[in-house]
Amino acid sequence: MQLAHNRRVDGVTQAQVLLNLGREDHLDRDGLRWLVGSINRYLGDGDTGEPTEAAPWAGDGLRVTASRPVGTVHLLDGLWRALEIDAAVGKVLGSRRFTTNMERVLFALVPNRAIEAMSKLSAAEWASCDG
Repeated sequence: MQLAHNRRVDGVTQAQVLLNLGREDHLDRDGLRWLVGSINRYLGDGDTGEPTEAAPWAGDGLRVTASRPVGTVHLLDGLWRALEIDAAVGKVLGSRRFTTNMERVLFALVPNRAIEAMSKLSAAEWASCDG
């Protein structure tokens, strides 16, 4: 679990990890409550400047509905770009009028096969947000 901030760099959104909290199954919930309480003491409640109760913000009631092994995907994407495969694909596709970014579609097949080999048809399900 990470605390991250998204920012736009050269027109591309990049996540900047501010704090790595570790694996979800090994989180120190009391430590997280302490951190939230500390932040709330610093910020106050916004109206009176008084500290606010941390418990509502400590993640109670949240649940993970799906996850993807994105660390490996980011590594493969970095290699894809370092080897300039994205540029080569763009050059080959040229001015063809696709309604989808085909370079990204082709890249999605790479982690699909490298991380958990599945059929090309199941790659669409793996890459989708709906899981």
